[in-house]
Amino acid sequence: MNNFQFKNPTKIIFGKGSIEKLANEIPEHAKVLLLYGGGSIKKNGIYDQVKMALSNTTVIEFGGIPANPEYEVLLEALEIIKTESISYLLAVGGGSVIDGTKFLSAAALYEGASPWNILSDNIRTEKGLPFGTVLTLPATGSEMNSGAVITRKETQEKLSMGGPGLFPEFSILDPQVIASIPERQLANGITDAFTHVLEQYMTYPAGGLLQDRFAESILQTLIEVAPKVIKDPTDYEATSNFMWSCTMALNGLIQQGVPGDWAIHMMGHELTALFGIDHARTLAVIAPSHYKYNFEAKKEKLAQYGERVWNITEGSTDDKAYAAIEKTVDFFHELGIATKLSEYTKDYEGTAEIISERFTSRGWLGVGEHKSLSPDQVEEIVKMAY
Repeated sequence: MNNFQFKNPTKIIFGKGSIEKLANEIPEHAKVLLLYGGGSIKKNGIYDQVKMALSNTTVIEFGGIPANPEYEVLLEALEIIKTESISYLLAVGGGSVIDGTKFLSAAALYEGASPWNILSDNIRTEKGLPFGTVLTLPATGSEMNSGAVITRKETQEKLSMGGPGLFPEFSILDPQVIASIPERQLANGITDAFTHVLEQYMTYPAGGLLQDRFAESILQTLIEVAPKVIKDPTDYEATSNFMWSCTMALNGLIQQGVPGDWAIHMMGHELTALFGIDHARTLAVIAPSHYKYNFEAKKEKLAQYGERVWNITEGSTDDKAYAAIEKTVDFFHELGIATKLSEYTKDYEGTAEIISERFTSRGWLGVGEHKSLSPDQVEEIVKMAY
């Protein structure tokens, strides 16, 4: 196991009726900017619960943060933060709203020439404007980590950012909110969380026995509850386990002391930026091809995954590893998630070359757990995913 340091300062408030505890977490005399997405929180009652909890707090609202938090939209919110002397941010939404809030947290205190430099220059944020979250869509784990991904529509880019200053101070997780989430978004959330675990697990044996079993338990839980959540999003036992699995998938715990991959996300982000495909679905497109292309380097963990998660006991290491990939594809398909780029767009020709060129221009010359996948190899993986 590798050396590591681990600190996660986010306070989690989990369970039924948790939103009413919001007022206890906002500093007294704070001037709050309430951030949310397309307005679904006004239809499902979450907005009313939040406003009730903040009835004694000064609140300014900013809605309309899109599914892939868009830089130009966030700049409008940044202007409000500065002109209204906002002292606290509250994200009420899923990963996109929370990611957008993290960008605003960093940008509010950033003194450089352009806030985009935070992303383009990969600037690590040591201190941001304080913020909390009310999670409405489990998927990204952004409610308990310090990372974010922001889209810039005009340049068709989707870049990541982070730093220790971007952990939420608190996150409220009430599984009852899942009852109003459309099936497509539930499927996306399950797929997103599942792939988050795979990115930190599907590398090579590194002696992280406990981390492996943590990861496997999250995968097993998602597999178990997925059909229940899709069938009945009011099933509290299933949705509470789903919500907590999504958070645990990317709060930093399972990645300590072990290698991480993240090449799937890097390629997937480009597909979202180019075509607007849902983030989770781009991961499902890339993952099978990535594992097949890198089969020799990953087959030991693939076989372990097959044995422990999918109960594949017959055959050689290679047999189990290949079967594990197919089981993963089948799982995505059962959720209604297509796993080929051509099922999302007919304009896919040339995509692999564009992504390869972008990796080269950004200096991403070696990605994956070994930092050995070149842009040319990335191009081959994307072509396999057509």
